[in-house]
Amino acid sequence: MSDKKTSNQMWGGRFAAGPSAIMEAINASIGFDRKLYAQDIRGSLAHARMLAETGIISAEDQNKISECLNTILSEIEAGKFTFKPELEDIHMNVEARLAELIGTAAGRLHTARSRNDQVALDFRLWVKDALERTASALAMLIETLLDRAEEHASSVMPGFTHLQSAQPVTFGHHMMAYVEMFGRDLWRVRDAIDRMDESPLGAAALAGTSFPIDRAMTAKELGFREPTRNSIDTVSDRDFALEFLSVAAICGTHLSRLAEEIVIWSTPQFGFVRLSDSFSTGSSIMPQKKNPDAAELIRAKTGRINGDLVALLTVMKGLPLAYSKDMQEDKEAVFDASETLDLMLAAMAGMVGDMEVNKPAMKKAAGAGFATATDLADWLVRVAGLPFREAHHVSGRAVALAEQTRRSLDKLTLEEYREIHSAITEEVFSVLSVASSVKSRTSYGGTAPSEVRRQIRYWRKRLKRGARPANLR
Repeated sequence: MSDKKTSNQMWGGRFAAGPSAIMEAINASIGFDRKLYAQDIRGSLAHARMLAETGIISAEDQNKISECLNTILSEIEAGKFTFKPELEDIHMNVEARLAELIGTAAGRLHTARSRNDQVALDFRLWVKDALERTASALAMLIETLLDRAEEHASSVMPGFTHLQSAQPVTFGHHMMAYVEMFGRDLWRVRDAIDRMDESPLGAAALAGTSFPIDRAMTAKELGFREPTRNSIDTVSDRDFALEFLSVAAICGTHLSRLAEEIVIWSTPQFGFVRLSDSFSTGSSIMPQKKNPDAAELIRAKTGRINGDLVALLTVMKGLPLAYSKDMQEDKEAVFDASETLDLMLAAMAGMVGDMEVNKPAMKKAAGAGFATATDLADWLVRVAGLPFREAHHVSGRAVALAEQTRRSLDKLTLEEYREIHSAITEEVFSVLSVASSVKSRTSYGGTAPSEVRRQIRYWRKRLKRGARPANLR
């Protein structure tokens, strides 16, 4: 039997001649959808059991089918299975091998289903597994950030706006900003899993089936909450893949922002952190260089994930219902994004976990740029009773004087302050140091070490109970 004839027999009797080589090349997806082999066999095993349970096929045929599907699974995992491009996809390759093993009984497996609901099932199962991996990796990264935040809850550093020194904060507080970002990513992952937790199996080509199938049975066996409710939407929906890519793109953006800061912090000009040799490389010509390549590559790989999202959005944007072959292009983008995000999350957790934090350099930088000017203004409001706008103006005059005389605000004399405004007293010096500034920021979510430690405790408890805040469970 020729390969072309085999392919035509899999399609059915509609076609008298085989496809051209070019058609075979553009039509085949086995080069990438072979990744779905475990999900495909898992779905077929559940479908066969349901067909036997409902009396659509015999128990004998179901036993043969199940036994040989497990044999095929073992062959694939052992690298002994031959994937044939002329059979187009993973479904046809598995079914053809099943026919080789048990003959005509293999043809009963496809009763009451289509490749349309089959691929929707396989892909949904794969994406669900990928989201679970992402959730685990995010939880590990968050734990790493929490450890560093706890270690440096009191370590002072400059806080920036516009990349200009703004107000003193702590390194722990800065790490907790990323805990919040990645915590929302984890929450989005869990929500995405909840939304896609419906089984497509049984929707068939687009209209359902006349066979008395039990979709609730297969949904439960495959670990879904329930079956989907509309067969047309089921086979034409790739929202779950788009949502995965959206979540990945947002998470990648957060990873890229942290990577960018690590690149900046590790420069000699900043010197806030020193990366370990495990996440750095050297220069081929400059022996003094230690390059933050892992951080730079995380920053760059975000573009790949963004491209994957745009690619699938573009594929789906103009498709009429129900299934179109365009949707074959959904998998490579998701596979690529998942593999890329897994690597980025692992690299970031490793990099953050073993980087050395230079507390003296951060503390010195925290005092630069008149970072306590806002504390002076706040004191003028709180103690001297000035309206904030006037206090802001007075504080600005103090900054101008300090800048002209090349001193920090806490080095100006009381006489100089009183020349700027008569309401200023000796007490003002209690708020002009970096340490006192940070310690005073005790508002909920502020940078005071006591508040940072409170948020760390909250997040450790929240991770134990899941991604969502307690009041939304």
